[in-house]
Amino acid sequence: MKKENALLEGERCDSKWCEVRRSGIHGRGLFAKKHIPQGTNIIEYLGEKIDKEESNKRGWAQIDYAKKTGDAAVYIFTLDDEYDIDGDKPWNSARLINHSCKPNCEAWIEGDSIWIGSLRDIEKDEELFYNYGFDLESWEDHPCYCGAKRCVGYIAGKDYWPELKKRISAKKAKTKAKVKMASASKKPSKRKSA
Repeated sequence: MKKENALLEGERCDSKWCEVRRSGIHGRGLFAKKHIPQGTNIIEYLGEKIDKEESNKRGWAQIDYAKKTGDAAVYIFTLDDEYDIDGDKPWNSARLINHSCKPNCEAWIEGDSIWIGSLRDIEKDEELFYNYGFDLESWEDHPCYCGAKRCVGYIAGKDYWPELKKRISAKKAKTKAKVKMASASKKPSKRKSA
């Protein structure tokens, strides 16, 4: 992957720790500009503070748009029980951090701010990842391409992995049964000729 900056016109990255580059995982991502010590606040997740009703409205509109265009860009982040942050802003480069089943970062909330911070030491040029923590409501719409050894195949919070694995197994069994039935119905019948 090239190390050149991949900011688009009108975008900015205001962190001394990272920059936007092309990612092998999904389009663009954030990469460490230098060694980042464990526990460092790397970048704030910026955006418009909106209530849950507006968040749902925007989220579903973005999902509908994504289904039409293939663009999977929903950047709404839970802040608390009343408010979310809509990070779909060109000045919020934190929105470009990709998901991984083996993250090197996590999000935490300090007051009204959402920070992305390092779970461990991160080396220069390493891509930054966090687990998006999705629930299983529409898990099949969110395949994971992180490439981690223990990738579960879909973007889901770690607490959901046991249930997700059951659902994946059930889906595979159902598909296998359908294939078996279809191949059985295509076999020629063995009739005796007179």
